[in-house]
Amino acid sequence: MSSTTLPARGVPWRRATLQARWFKPAVFVLALLPMADLVWRAFSQRLGANPEQALLWATGLWALRFLLITLAVTPLRVLTGWTELARLRRMLGLFSFSYAALHFTTYFGLVMGFSVARVLQDAARHPFVLAGMATLAILAALASTSTNGIIRRMGAARWRMLHRLVYAAGVLGVFHYWWGKLAKNNTADPKLYALVLAVLLGWRIYRAIAARRR
Repeated sequence: MSSTTLPARGVPWRRATLQARWFKPAVFVLALLPMADLVWRAFSQRLGANPEQALLWATGLWALRFLLITLAVTPLRVLTGWTELARLRRMLGLFSFSYAALHFTTYFGLVMGFSVARVLQDAARHPFVLAGMATLAILAALASTSTNGIIRRMGAARWRMLHRLVYAAGVLGVFHYWWGKLAKNNTADPKLYALVLAVLLGWRIYRAIAARRR
């Protein structure tokens, strides 16, 4: 059996797993599964009585899930010592943006009929729509500056300052989802996502305070 098949002696299994060639592609494929499921349901006409709303809710929910997963990468890396998890953060963030872009495309095209005027009127009447647009704008800015070349041109300090906006995107994303569900008289799921975000933000604040005291 070749040396690439088994981890070297003394190398933790989790490190060897993340360094394996198949691990990152496997996560990539898993992240595509929700979209594959939506495409299959759309072509087989299994999206229910209101397919536009089904697509809208599903793409928005997965955008928020991937955003929270992305925010959880650093705490998990620090708490577990699993430093190789950082290799997945950029990809997960790009998936969050991709699902958010699909969410907006569904809203703009299938719900609003590609009418800018209707979108602006809807945003003026519903603050959560504006919050969703702000979330997408932040994610677009972060996605467009995620390459190594852009990081070098911006400089590490400015790049880190910009990418701290991911926490603002998390807050706006949860607000967007919560208010949208509130309109349907159902806040059970948003409370769970809000709790996860609160824990992640609390961990970040705790780390920042601890670092200043050193």
